[in-house]
Amino acid sequence: MTTTSAGATTREAGSGRVRVQKFGAFLAGMVMPNIAIFIAWGFITAFFIETGWTPVGVLGGFGTTDGVANVGVVGPILTYLIPLAIANQGGRMVYDIRGAVVGSIFTMGVILGSDSTMILGAMICGPLGAYLVKRMDRLWDGKIKPGFEMLVNNYSAGILGFGLFMAGFFWLSKLFSVIVVGLGNAVEGLINAHLLPLASLFIEPAKVFFLNNAINHGVLDQLGAQQVKESGKSILFLLEANPGPGLGILLAFTFFGVGAARASAPGAIIIQFFGGIHEIYFPFVLQKPIMFIAVILGGATGVATNVAFGSGLTGPASPGSIIAVLANTSRDSYLGVIASVVLSAAVSGVVASFFLIATRKRDLAAGGGDMSDALAKMQAAKGRDANAATAGVFAGSTAPATEEEAEATFGGVGSATTTSTATRVENIVFACDAGMGSSAMGASVLRNKIKKAGIEGVTVVNKAIANLTGDEDLIITQQQLTDRAKTMNPGAQHVSVDNFMNAPQYDQVVDQLANQK
Repeated sequence: MTTTSAGATTREAGSGRVRVQKFGAFLAGMVMPNIAIFIAWGFITAFFIETGWTPVGVLGGFGTTDGVANVGVVGPILTYLIPLAIANQGGRMVYDIRGAVVGSIFTMGVILGSDSTMILGAMICGPLGAYLVKRMDRLWDGKIKPGFEMLVNNYSAGILGFGLFMAGFFWLSKLFSVIVVGLGNAVEGLINAHLLPLASLFIEPAKVFFLNNAINHGVLDQLGAQQVKESGKSILFLLEANPGPGLGILLAFTFFGVGAARASAPGAIIIQFFGGIHEIYFPFVLQKPIMFIAVILGGATGVATNVAFGSGLTGPASPGSIIAVLANTSRDSYLGVIASVVLSAAVSGVVASFFLIATRKRDLAAGGGDMSDALAKMQAAKGRDANAATAGVFAGSTAPATEEEAEATFGGVGSATTTSTATRVENIVFACDAGMGSSAMGASVLRNKIKKAGIEGVTVVNKAIANLTGDEDLIITQQQLTDRAKTMNPGAQHVSVDNFMNAPQYDQVVDQLANQK
Protein backbone atom coordinates (compact mmCIF):
# COMPACT_ATOMS: atom_id res chain seq x y z
CA MET A 1 0.00 0.00 0.00
CA THR A 2 1.63 3.21 -1.13
CA THR A 3 0.85 6.83 -1.61
CA THR A 4 2.35 9.12 -4.22
CA SER A 5 2.78 12.84 -4.44
CA ALA A 6 1.47 15.11 -7.18
CA GLY A 7 3.08 14.49 -10.51
CA ALA A 8 4.52 11.13 -9.49
CA THR A 9 5.40 8.72 -12.27
CA THR A 10 2.61 6.19 -12.80
CA ARG A 11 3.97 2.69 -13.08
CA GLU A 12 2.16 0.29 -15.38
CA ALA A 13 -0.17 3.10 -16.48
CA GLY A 14 -0.18 1.74 -19.98
CA SER A 15 -0.22 -1.91 -18.95
CA GLY A 16 -2.63 -4.45 -20.34
CA ARG A 17 -4.33 -4.75 -16.97
CA VAL A 18 -5.15 -1.06 -16.87
CA ARG A 19 -6.44 -1.06 -20.44
CA VAL A 20 -8.66 -4.08 -19.79
CA GLN A 21 -10.00 -2.48 -16.61
CA LYS A 22 -10.76 0.76 -18.44
CA PHE A 23 -12.58 -1.06 -21.23
CA GLY A 24 -14.55 -3.13 -18.75
CA ALA A 25 -15.40 -0.05 -16.72
CA PHE A 26 -16.70 1.68 -19.85
CA LEU A 27 -19.01 -1.24 -20.64
CA ALA A 28 -20.28 -1.35 -17.06
CA GLY A 29 -20.64 2.42 -17.03
CA MET A 30 -23.28 2.21 -19.74
CA VAL A 31 -25.34 -0.39 -17.90
CA MET A 32 -25.02 0.34 -14.19
CA PRO A 33 -26.82 3.73 -14.20
CA ASN A 34 -29.76 1.88 -15.79
CA ILE A 35 -29.83 -1.10 -13.43
CA ALA A 36 -33.04 0.20 -11.88
CA ILE A 37 -34.76 -0.45 -15.23
CA PHE A 38 -33.54 -4.04 -15.19
CA ILE A 39 -34.77 -4.48 -11.64
CA ALA A 40 -38.18 -2.98 -12.39
CA TRP A 41 -38.42 -5.18 -15.49
CA GLY A 42 -37.44 -8.20 -13.39
CA PHE A 43 -40.26 -7.52 -10.92
CA ILE A 44 -42.74 -7.08 -13.77
CA THR A 45 -41.62 -10.39 -15.21
CA ALA A 46 -41.72 -12.19 -11.85
CA PHE A 47 -45.25 -11.03 -11.06
CA PHE A 48 -47.12 -10.80 -14.35
CA ILE A 49 -45.93 -13.44 -16.84
CA GLU A 50 -48.01 -16.59 -17.20
CA THR A 51 -45.87 -18.53 -14.70
CA GLY A 52 -45.40 -15.55 -12.35
CA TRP A 53 -46.69 -14.86 -8.87
CA THR A 54 -49.75 -12.90 -10.04
CA PRO A 55 -50.26 -13.57 -13.77
CA VAL A 56 -51.90 -10.72 -15.66
CA GLY A 57 -52.29 -11.31 -19.39
CA VAL A 58 -52.38 -7.68 -20.48
CA LEU A 59 -49.07 -7.06 -18.67
CA GLY A 60 -47.41 -10.44 -19.02
CA GLY A 61 -48.14 -10.83 -22.72
CA PHE A 62 -50.30 -13.96 -22.79
CA GLY A 63 -53.96 -14.65 -23.52
CA THR A 64 -56.27 -12.24 -25.35
CA THR A 65 -58.26 -9.08 -24.61
CA ASP A 66 -61.38 -8.51 -26.73
CA GLY A 67 -60.16 -11.21 -29.08
CA VAL A 68 -56.75 -9.58 -29.62
CA ALA A 69 -53.58 -11.26 -28.39
CA ASN A 70 -51.94 -9.37 -25.53
CA VAL A 71 -48.53 -7.92 -26.33
CA GLY A 72 -47.72 -7.24 -22.70
CA VAL A 73 -45.02 -4.97 -21.36
CA VAL A 74 -42.22 -7.47 -20.67
CA GLY A 75 -41.15 -7.66 -24.31
CA PRO A 76 -41.35 -3.95 -25.18
CA ILE A 77 -39.34 -2.92 -22.12
CA LEU A 78 -36.59 -5.36 -23.03
CA THR A 79 -36.76 -4.61 -26.75
CA TYR A 80 -36.91 -0.81 -26.66
CA LEU A 81 -36.51 0.84 -23.25
CA ILE A 82 -33.46 -1.01 -21.95
CA PRO A 83 -31.34 -0.80 -25.16
CA LEU A 84 -32.22 2.85 -25.74
CA ALA A 85 -31.39 3.76 -22.13
CA ILE A 86 -28.02 2.02 -22.46
CA ALA A 87 -27.32 3.68 -25.81
CA ASN A 88 -28.25 7.08 -24.38
CA GLN A 89 -25.86 6.62 -21.46
CA GLY A 90 -23.06 5.33 -23.69
CA GLY A 91 -23.45 8.26 -26.06
CA ARG A 92 -23.51 10.70 -23.16
CA MET A 93 -20.26 9.26 -21.80
CA VAL A 94 -18.54 9.94 -25.13
CA TYR A 95 -20.05 13.27 -26.24
CA ASP A 96 -22.64 14.52 -23.78
CA ILE A 97 -26.18 15.33 -25.06
CA ARG A 98 -25.41 15.32 -28.79
CA GLY A 99 -23.69 12.00 -28.45
CA ALA A 100 -26.63 10.57 -26.51
CA VAL A 101 -29.13 11.69 -29.16
CA VAL A 102 -27.24 10.43 -32.21
CA GLY A 103 -26.26 7.22 -30.44
CA SER A 104 -29.93 6.57 -29.62
CA ILE A 105 -31.00 7.14 -33.24
CA PHE A 106 -28.32 4.72 -34.42
CA THR A 107 -29.44 2.12 -31.87
CA MET A 108 -33.10 2.47 -32.84
CA GLY A 109 -32.22 1.41 -36.37
CA VAL A 110 -30.49 -1.71 -35.04
CA ILE A 111 -33.44 -2.50 -32.74
CA LEU A 112 -36.07 -2.22 -35.48
CA GLY A 113 -34.01 -4.18 -37.98
CA SER A 114 -33.49 -7.18 -35.70
CA ASP A 115 -35.62 -9.87 -34.10
CA SER A 116 -33.16 -10.27 -31.21
CA THR A 117 -32.72 -8.21 -28.07
CA MET A 118 -30.24 -5.48 -28.99
CA ILE A 119 -28.51 -4.71 -25.69
CA LEU A 120 -25.25 -5.66 -27.36
CA GLY A 121 -26.08 -3.42 -30.32
CA ALA A 122 -26.84 -0.56 -27.92
CA MET A 123 -23.49 -0.95 -26.17
CA ILE A 124 -21.73 -0.57 -29.53
CA CYS A 125 -23.96 1.84 -31.45
CA GLY A 126 -24.50 4.31 -28.59
CA PRO A 127 -20.82 5.18 -28.10
CA LEU A 128 -20.02 4.76 -31.82
CA GLY A 129 -22.73 7.19 -32.89
CA ALA A 130 -21.50 9.68 -30.29
CA TYR A 131 -17.92 9.35 -31.48
CA LEU A 132 -18.94 9.96 -35.09
CA VAL A 133 -20.92 13.12 -34.32
CA LYS A 134 -18.02 14.33 -32.19
CA ARG A 135 -15.64 13.86 -35.11
CA MET A 136 -18.09 15.53 -37.47
CA ASP A 137 -18.43 18.60 -35.25
CA ARG A 138 -14.68 19.07 -35.30
CA LEU A 139 -14.74 19.49 -39.08
CA TRP A 140 -16.37 22.92 -38.85
CA ASP A 141 -15.55 23.91 -35.31
CA GLY A 142 -15.08 27.70 -35.31
CA LYS A 143 -16.08 28.01 -38.98
CA ILE A 144 -19.85 28.53 -38.63
CA LYS A 145 -21.15 32.05 -39.30
CA PRO A 146 -22.74 33.70 -36.25
CA GLY A 147 -26.47 33.04 -36.10
CA PHE A 148 -26.27 29.74 -37.99
CA GLU A 149 -24.97 27.60 -35.11
CA MET A 150 -28.34 26.02 -34.19
CA LEU A 151 -29.25 25.36 -37.81
CA VAL A 152 -25.94 23.63 -38.54
CA ASN A 153 -25.83 21.68 -35.28
CA ASN A 154 -29.40 20.35 -35.52
CA TYR A 155 -29.34 19.43 -39.20
CA SER A 156 -25.85 17.95 -39.13
CA ALA A 157 -26.80 15.67 -36.23
CA GLY A 158 -30.13 14.83 -37.88
CA ILE A 159 -28.54 13.95 -41.23
CA LEU A 160 -25.84 11.86 -39.58
CA GLY A 161 -28.49 10.16 -37.42
CA PHE A 162 -30.51 9.36 -40.55
CA GLY A 163 -27.52 7.75 -42.22
CA LEU A 164 -26.63 5.75 -39.12
CA PHE A 165 -30.25 4.64 -38.65
CA MET A 166 -30.33 3.23 -42.18
CA ALA A 167 -26.98 1.50 -41.74
CA GLY A 168 -28.14 0.00 -38.46
CA PHE A 169 -31.51 -1.11 -39.82
CA PHE A 170 -30.28 -2.78 -43.01
CA TRP A 171 -26.77 -4.01 -42.15
CA LEU A 172 -25.59 -3.91 -38.56
CA SER A 173 -28.81 -5.35 -37.14
CA LYS A 174 -28.19 -8.56 -39.11
CA LEU A 175 -24.61 -8.79 -37.87
CA PHE A 176 -25.57 -8.22 -34.25
CA SER A 177 -28.39 -10.76 -34.53
CA VAL A 178 -25.92 -13.41 -35.67
CA ILE A 179 -23.60 -12.58 -32.76
CA VAL A 180 -26.40 -12.62 -30.17
CA VAL A 181 -27.83 -15.89 -31.45
CA GLY A 182 -24.35 -17.40 -31.53
CA LEU A 183 -23.60 -16.38 -27.95
CA GLY A 184 -26.95 -17.68 -26.80
CA ASN A 185 -26.39 -21.01 -28.51
CA ALA A 186 -22.92 -21.26 -26.97
CA VAL A 187 -24.33 -20.72 -23.47
CA GLU A 188 -27.14 -23.17 -24.15
CA GLY A 189 -24.57 -25.69 -25.34
CA LEU A 190 -22.54 -25.30 -22.15
CA ILE A 191 -25.67 -25.80 -20.06
CA ASN A 192 -26.76 -28.87 -22.01
CA ALA A 193 -23.27 -30.35 -21.79
CA HIS A 194 -23.14 -29.61 -18.03
CA LEU A 195 -20.02 -27.50 -18.58
CA LEU A 196 -21.32 -24.14 -17.38
CA PRO A 197 -19.50 -24.46 -14.00
CA LEU A 198 -16.24 -24.16 -15.96
CA ALA A 199 -17.12 -20.49 -16.50
CA SER A 200 -15.96 -19.95 -12.91
CA LEU A 201 -12.38 -20.56 -14.07
CA PHE A 202 -12.59 -17.17 -15.77
CA ILE A 203 -15.27 -15.30 -13.84
CA GLU A 204 -13.97 -15.66 -10.28
CA PRO A 205 -10.37 -14.50 -10.92
CA ALA A 206 -11.60 -11.72 -13.20
CA LYS A 207 -13.91 -10.49 -10.43
CA VAL A 208 -11.03 -10.16 -7.99
CA PHE A 209 -9.13 -8.04 -10.48
CA PHE A 210 -12.08 -5.62 -10.54
CA LEU A 211 -13.69 -6.79 -13.75
CA ASN A 212 -16.79 -7.93 -11.86
CA ASN A 213 -19.02 -5.13 -13.12
CA ALA A 214 -17.80 -5.53 -16.69
CA ILE A 215 -18.52 -9.27 -16.66
CA ASN A 216 -21.89 -9.00 -14.97
CA HIS A 217 -23.35 -5.92 -16.62
CA GLY A 218 -21.33 -5.89 -19.81
CA VAL A 219 -21.91 -9.52 -20.84
CA LEU A 220 -24.13 -11.64 -18.61
CA ASP A 221 -27.03 -9.17 -18.34
CA GLN A 222 -27.45 -9.19 -22.12
CA LEU A 223 -27.64 -12.98 -22.37
CA GLY A 224 -29.62 -13.35 -19.16
CA ALA A 225 -32.27 -10.87 -20.28
CA GLN A 226 -32.79 -12.86 -23.47
CA GLN A 227 -33.25 -16.06 -21.44
CA VAL A 228 -35.78 -14.35 -19.17
CA LYS A 229 -37.74 -13.23 -22.21
CA GLU A 230 -37.88 -16.82 -23.42
CA SER A 231 -38.29 -18.81 -20.20
CA GLY A 232 -38.98 -16.33 -17.39
CA LYS A 233 -35.66 -16.79 -15.56
CA SER A 234 -31.94 -17.07 -16.18
CA ILE A 235 -29.08 -18.80 -14.41
CA LEU A 236 -26.66 -16.30 -15.93
CA PHE A 237 -27.65 -13.60 -13.45
CA LEU A 238 -26.13 -15.81 -10.74
CA LEU A 239 -22.76 -16.59 -12.31
CA GLU A 240 -21.09 -13.46 -10.95
CA ALA A 241 -23.55 -12.17 -8.37
CA ASN A 242 -23.59 -15.24 -6.09
CA PRO A 243 -22.30 -13.97 -2.71
CA GLY A 244 -21.40 -17.50 -1.56
CA PRO A 245 -17.73 -17.72 -2.65
CA GLY A 246 -16.84 -14.41 -1.03
CA LEU A 247 -18.72 -15.34 2.14
CA GLY A 248 -16.70 -18.55 2.38
CA ILE A 249 -13.41 -16.67 2.05
CA LEU A 250 -14.34 -14.21 4.78
CA LEU A 251 -15.58 -16.95 7.12
CA ALA A 252 -12.28 -18.77 6.68
CA PHE A 253 -10.31 -15.65 7.60
CA THR A 254 -12.63 -15.04 10.55
CA PHE A 255 -11.81 -18.40 12.11
CA PHE A 256 -8.32 -19.20 10.84
CA GLY A 257 -6.77 -15.94 9.65
CA VAL A 258 -4.13 -13.96 11.50
CA GLY A 259 -3.56 -10.31 12.30
CA ALA A 260 -5.66 -7.50 10.88
CA ALA A 261 -7.16 -9.75 8.21
CA ARG A 262 -8.81 -11.88 10.88
CA ALA A 263 -9.94 -8.83 12.82
CA SER A 264 -11.60 -7.17 9.85
CA ALA A 265 -13.19 -10.26 8.28
CA PRO A 266 -16.35 -10.39 10.48
CA GLY A 267 -17.31 -6.82 9.63
CA ALA A 268 -16.56 -7.48 5.98
CA ILE A 269 -19.02 -10.39 6.01
CA ILE A 270 -21.93 -8.08 6.81
CA ILE A 271 -20.97 -5.63 4.07
CA GLN A 272 -20.33 -8.34 1.47
CA PHE A 273 -23.22 -10.71 2.17
CA PHE A 274 -25.97 -8.27 3.08
CA GLY A 275 -24.69 -5.05 1.48
CA GLY A 276 -23.65 -6.78 -1.72
CA ILE A 277 -20.27 -5.05 -2.00
CA HIS A 278 -18.15 -7.96 -3.19
CA GLU A 279 -15.05 -5.76 -3.56
CA ILE A 280 -14.63 -6.02 0.21
CA TYR A 281 -13.27 -9.57 -0.01
CA PHE A 282 -10.99 -9.05 -3.03
CA PRO A 283 -7.97 -7.90 -0.93
CA PHE A 284 -8.25 -11.07 1.19
CA VAL A 285 -7.74 -13.12 -1.98
CA LEU A 286 -5.04 -10.87 -3.42
CA GLN A 287 -2.90 -10.98 -0.28
CA LYS A 288 -2.83 -14.80 -0.51
CA PRO A 289 -3.20 -15.74 -4.21
CA ILE A 290 -3.71 -19.43 -3.46
CA MET A 291 -7.21 -18.35 -2.43
CA PHE A 292 -8.06 -18.11 -6.13
CA ILE A 293 -8.47 -21.88 -6.00
CA ALA A 294 -11.03 -21.51 -3.21
CA VAL A 295 -13.18 -18.92 -5.00
CA ILE A 296 -13.04 -20.84 -8.30
CA LEU A 297 -14.16 -24.07 -6.65
CA GLY A 298 -16.82 -22.23 -4.66
CA GLY A 299 -18.13 -20.44 -7.74
CA ALA A 300 -18.20 -23.65 -9.79
CA THR A 301 -20.10 -25.38 -6.99
CA GLY A 302 -22.75 -22.65 -6.96
CA VAL A 303 -23.16 -22.79 -10.73
CA ALA A 304 -23.39 -26.60 -10.72
CA THR A 305 -26.05 -26.45 -8.02
CA ASN A 306 -28.17 -24.01 -10.00
CA VAL A 307 -27.78 -26.13 -13.13
CA ALA A 308 -28.88 -29.21 -11.20
CA PHE A 309 -31.94 -27.46 -9.76
CA GLY A 310 -32.73 -25.55 -12.96
CA SER A 311 -32.88 -22.35 -10.90
CA GLY A 312 -32.45 -18.74 -11.96
CA LEU A 313 -33.30 -15.11 -11.37
CA THR A 314 -35.82 -12.91 -13.14
CA GLY A 315 -33.45 -9.94 -13.24
CA PRO A 316 -29.92 -8.88 -12.27
CA ALA A 317 -29.02 -8.98 -8.59
CA SER A 318 -27.30 -5.62 -8.26
CA PRO A 319 -25.64 -5.23 -5.87
CA GLY A 320 -24.81 -8.90 -5.28
CA SER A 321 -26.48 -9.00 -1.87
CA ILE A 322 -28.35 -12.05 -0.61
CA ILE A 323 -31.31 -9.68 -0.27
CA ALA A 324 -31.15 -8.69 -3.95
CA VAL A 325 -30.60 -12.30 -4.98
CA LEU A 326 -33.68 -13.54 -3.13
CA ALA A 327 -35.76 -10.55 -4.27
CA ASN A 328 -35.09 -11.49 -7.90
CA THR A 329 -35.34 -15.25 -7.53
CA SER A 330 -37.85 -16.94 -9.79
CA ARG A 331 -40.91 -18.36 -8.10
CA ASP A 332 -39.77 -21.96 -8.66
CA SER A 333 -36.08 -21.43 -7.82
CA TYR A 334 -35.77 -20.58 -4.13
CA LEU A 335 -34.50 -24.00 -3.08
CA GLY A 336 -31.88 -24.12 -5.80
CA VAL A 337 -30.70 -20.53 -5.32
CA ILE A 338 -30.39 -20.84 -1.54
CA ALA A 339 -28.61 -24.17 -1.90
CA SER A 340 -26.18 -22.65 -4.42
CA VAL A 341 -25.27 -19.85 -2.03
CA VAL A 342 -24.85 -22.18 0.95
CA LEU A 343 -22.85 -24.83 -0.91
CA SER A 344 -20.60 -22.34 -2.71
CA ALA A 345 -19.83 -20.67 0.62
CA ALA A 346 -19.14 -24.04 2.22
CA VAL A 347 -16.75 -25.18 -0.50
CA SER A 348 -14.81 -21.90 -0.74
CA GLY A 349 -14.71 -21.68 3.06
CA VAL A 350 -13.41 -25.22 3.56
CA VAL A 351 -10.75 -24.90 0.86
CA ALA A 352 -9.67 -21.46 2.11
CA SER A 353 -9.54 -22.74 5.69
CA PHE A 354 -7.30 -25.63 4.63
CA PHE A 355 -4.83 -23.18 3.05
CA LEU A 356 -4.93 -20.84 6.05
CA ILE A 357 -4.33 -23.66 8.51
CA ALA A 358 -1.50 -25.04 6.37
CA THR A 359 0.28 -21.67 6.27
CA ARG A 360 -0.71 -20.40 9.72
CA LYS A 361 2.65 -21.01 11.38
CA ARG A 362 4.49 -19.28 8.54
CA ASP A 363 2.03 -16.35 8.55
CA LEU A 364 2.45 -15.85 12.30
CA ALA A 365 6.24 -15.97 11.97
CA ALA A 366 6.02 -13.37 9.20
CA GLY A 367 3.89 -11.05 11.31
CA GLY A 368 0.55 -11.90 9.73
CA GLY A 369 1.74 -11.68 6.16
CA ASP A 370 1.39 -7.90 5.91
CA MET A 371 2.10 -4.63 7.70
CA SER A 372 -1.24 -4.65 9.46
CA ASP A 373 -0.18 -7.22 12.04
CA ALA A 374 3.09 -5.41 12.64
CA LEU A 375 1.15 -2.22 13.29
CA ALA A 376 -1.09 -4.02 15.77
CA LYS A 377 2.04 -5.08 17.65
CA MET A 378 3.34 -1.49 17.53
CA GLN A 379 0.09 -0.21 18.98
CA ALA A 380 0.16 -2.73 21.80
CA ALA A 381 3.83 -2.03 22.58
CA LYS A 382 3.64 1.77 22.43
CA GLY A 383 0.12 2.35 23.67
CA ARG A 384 -0.88 4.54 20.73
CA ASP A 385 -2.59 4.30 17.34
CA ALA A 386 0.08 3.41 14.84
CA ASN A 387 -2.32 3.15 11.95
CA ALA A 388 -0.70 5.91 9.96
CA ALA A 389 2.50 3.96 9.58
CA THR A 390 1.41 1.65 6.81
CA ALA A 391 1.11 4.01 3.95
CA GLY A 392 4.16 6.25 3.92
CA VAL A 393 3.97 10.00 3.68
CA PHE A 394 2.15 11.91 0.98
CA ALA A 395 5.42 13.20 -0.38
CA GLY A 396 5.97 10.03 -2.33
CA SER A 397 7.63 7.54 0.03
CA THR A 398 6.67 3.92 0.33
CA ALA A 399 5.47 2.30 3.52
CA PRO A 400 8.09 2.09 6.30
CA ALA A 401 9.56 -1.38 6.34
CA THR A 402 10.35 -1.51 10.04
CA GLU A 403 9.06 -0.12 13.32
CA GLU A 404 12.14 2.11 13.55
CA GLU A 405 11.48 3.56 10.10
CA ALA A 406 7.86 4.14 11.00
CA GLU A 407 8.83 5.97 14.18
CA ALA A 408 11.31 8.14 12.30
CA THR A 409 8.78 8.94 9.63
CA PHE A 410 5.94 9.89 11.94
CA GLY A 411 7.76 11.68 14.66
CA GLY A 412 7.66 9.23 17.53
CA VAL A 413 5.12 8.36 20.17
CA GLY A 414 2.07 10.55 20.32
CA SER A 415 2.84 12.61 17.26
CA ALA A 416 1.81 10.59 14.23
CA THR A 417 1.97 13.17 11.45
CA THR A 418 2.30 13.20 7.70
CA THR A 419 4.49 15.29 5.48
CA SER A 420 2.26 17.95 3.99
CA THR A 421 2.43 19.09 0.39
CA ALA A 422 2.27 22.52 -1.19
CA THR A 423 -1.26 21.83 -2.40
CA ARG A 424 -4.05 22.42 0.06
CA VAL A 425 -6.46 19.48 0.12
CA GLU A 426 -10.11 20.51 -0.02
CA ASN A 427 -11.62 18.14 -2.60
CA ILE A 428 -11.23 14.43 -1.78
CA VAL A 429 -12.68 11.76 -4.04
CA PHE A 430 -12.96 8.06 -3.25
CA ALA A 431 -13.02 6.45 -6.68
CA CYS A 432 -13.82 2.91 -7.74
CA ASP A 433 -14.74 1.07 -10.90
CA ALA A 434 -18.43 2.00 -10.94
CA GLY A 435 -18.58 4.91 -8.51
CA MET A 436 -20.95 3.01 -6.24
CA GLY A 437 -20.55 0.27 -3.66
CA SER A 438 -17.01 0.28 -2.29
CA SER A 439 -16.30 3.93 -3.06
CA ALA A 440 -19.54 5.05 -1.41
CA MET A 441 -18.67 3.04 1.69
CA GLY A 442 -15.10 4.31 1.83
CA ALA A 443 -16.20 7.92 1.36
CA SER A 444 -18.73 7.54 4.17
CA VAL A 445 -16.11 6.14 6.55
CA LEU A 446 -13.61 8.90 5.75
CA ARG A 447 -16.31 11.59 5.94
CA ASN A 448 -17.21 10.46 9.45
CA LYS A 449 -13.57 10.48 10.55
CA ILE A 450 -13.11 14.02 9.23
CA LYS A 451 -16.29 15.15 10.98
CA LYS A 452 -15.19 13.63 14.31
CA ALA A 453 -11.85 15.41 13.97
CA GLY A 454 -13.69 18.73 13.72
CA ILE A 455 -12.24 19.52 10.30
CA GLU A 456 -14.34 21.78 8.06
CA GLY A 457 -14.09 23.02 4.49
CA VAL A 458 -13.24 19.61 3.02
CA THR A 459 -15.58 17.71 0.73
CA VAL A 460 -15.48 13.92 0.39
CA VAL A 461 -17.43 12.33 -2.47
CA ASN A 462 -17.40 9.05 -4.35
CA LYS A 463 -17.12 8.72 -8.12
CA ALA A 464 -16.36 6.26 -10.87
CA ILE A 465 -12.75 6.52 -12.01
CA ALA A 466 -13.97 7.32 -15.51
CA ASN A 467 -15.79 10.38 -14.13
CA LEU A 468 -12.75 12.01 -12.52
CA THR A 469 -12.54 15.56 -13.83
CA GLY A 470 -8.97 16.55 -13.00
CA ASP A 471 -9.83 19.07 -10.27
CA GLU A 472 -9.52 16.58 -7.40
CA ASP A 473 -6.90 17.38 -4.75
CA LEU A 474 -6.65 13.87 -3.34
CA ILE A 475 -7.94 10.59 -4.80
CA ILE A 476 -8.33 7.38 -2.81
CA THR A 477 -8.62 4.09 -4.67
CA GLN A 478 -8.25 0.39 -4.09
CA GLN A 479 -4.70 -0.69 -4.77
CA GLN A 480 -5.56 -2.51 -8.01
CA LEU A 481 -7.26 0.60 -9.41
CA THR A 482 -4.72 3.29 -8.53
CA ASP A 483 -2.91 3.18 -11.88
CA ARG A 484 -6.16 3.93 -13.70
CA ALA A 485 -6.92 6.83 -11.40
CA LYS A 486 -3.47 8.28 -12.03
CA THR A 487 -4.08 8.35 -15.77
CA MET A 488 -7.25 10.41 -15.18
CA ASN A 489 -5.62 12.95 -12.85
CA PRO A 490 -1.83 12.61 -12.56
CA GLY A 491 -1.57 15.93 -10.74
CA ALA A 492 -3.54 14.86 -7.68
CA GLN A 493 -2.28 13.12 -4.58
CA HIS A 494 -3.13 9.42 -4.81
CA VAL A 495 -3.70 7.06 -1.91
CA SER A 496 -4.01 3.29 -2.27
CA VAL A 497 -5.99 1.23 0.24
CA ASP A 498 -6.81 -2.44 0.69
CA ASN A 499 -9.31 -2.48 3.52
CA PHE A 500 -12.28 -0.28 2.70
CA MET A 501 -13.73 -0.30 6.21
CA ASN A 502 -10.81 0.72 8.40
CA ALA A 503 -7.83 1.40 6.17
CA PRO A 504 -5.05 3.04 8.21
CA GLN A 505 -4.55 5.51 5.37
CA TYR A 506 -7.82 7.19 6.37
CA ASP A 507 -6.21 8.28 9.63
CA GLN A 508 -3.22 9.56 7.73
CA VAL A 509 -5.47 11.64 5.50
CA VAL A 510 -7.18 13.09 8.58
CA ASP A 511 -3.77 13.92 10.07
CA GLN A 512 -2.75 15.77 6.92
CA LEU A 513 -5.99 17.74 6.89
CA ALA A 514 -5.54 18.67 10.54
CA ASN A 515 -1.97 19.80 9.91
CA GLN A 516 -2.91 22.10 7.03
CA LYS A 517 -5.23 24.24 9.20
